[in-house]
Amino acid sequence: MPTIIQTRLAGIPCQIAVTNFKRVKGSYSYNAPSDLDYYGYVDYDYEVMDRRGRPALWLEDICKRGEIDDTIMAYFEED
Repeated sequence: MPTIIQTRLAGIPCQIAVTNFKRVKGSYSYNAPSDLDYYGYVDYDYEVMDRRGRPALWLEDICKRGEIDDTIMAYFEED
């Protein structure tokens, strides 16, 4: 079941359906096998939809990718 985020992108009311969200904290250990293990990472899948829940690829195209990323990260921000 996706997490639905009610938001505005490029000033237009819409929804972002986040189907997968995974946050891995970094170990900050010199023995970490890769930079991803050292620093950690966030991985997620999403779909931008209009207010009625229909896919809105046009909206995803006109807004900046960073705007979508910032909205998702703010929603799942750790306390």
